[in-house]
Amino acid sequence: MKVLLVFDFDNTIIDDNSDTWIIQCAPDKKLPIELQDSYQKGLWTEFMGRVFKYLRDEGVKEEELKRAVTSLPFTSGMIELLSFLRMNKDRFDCIIISDSNSIFIDWVLEAAAFHDVFDTVFTNPASFDSTGRLTVRNCHTHACTRCPKNLCKNTVLGEFIDKQLQKGVRYTRIVYIGDGGNDVCPVTFLKKNDVAMPREGYTLHRTLDKMSQNLEPMASSIVVWSSGMEIISHLQFLIQM
Repeated sequence: MKVLLVFDFDNTIIDDNSDTWIIQCAPDKKLPIELQDSYQKGLWTEFMGRVFKYLRDEGVKEEELKRAVTSLPFTSGMIELLSFLRMNKDRFDCIIISDSNSIFIDWVLEAAAFHDVFDTVFTNPASFDSTGRLTVRNCHTHACTRCPKNLCKNTVLGEFIDKQLQKGVRYTRIVYIGDGGNDVCPVTFLKKNDVAMPREGYTLHRTLDKMSQNLEPMASSIVVWSSGMEIISHLQFLIQM
């Protein structure tokens, strides 16, 4: 019986947003105003498609994108956390559910040699086309009205748990580690004994605070973190219970 750890990626494992970080590759490290203004709520993947086309048209090569992405800093204590999890793989299964893309996540994990820590990565599939443009497809389709059309993390998590159950894998608890607004939906999937771990001061933390003030019941316990070291401490506490 293991604990399942579910990680967000941007502003959780890494200490920034990989999609906005990549804009430093653009001329003058900014996008044209008309491109910035083309974003429509809930259609971030489509917007990033236009950004990647612009970067390609400006002559930005794959190597430049990779150099930028692999320079992303890890969040404080996260390298120690991932090293701790590697040493305790008999206790934990680890997955990533992220609205980034498969290329960026692969690059970061590969550069830091942390691929082996994660059992599965759920994100928007990405590849370079014959012209050198990075193309990103929606992670999946879903019926959730709360989430962007390309990704409902709640749906992904539920389907993963179901598939694991079919294989005879049951988890003693789920620990969800995230920061953003799109992490609220999967946190509502959590049950008693599960743990929601929002990053201190970020959208998920603020939203869960408001929900508690409005007396909206949460089945899971909530443990706020600002460093991966605090997550290690709580995981050590859980596996000693």
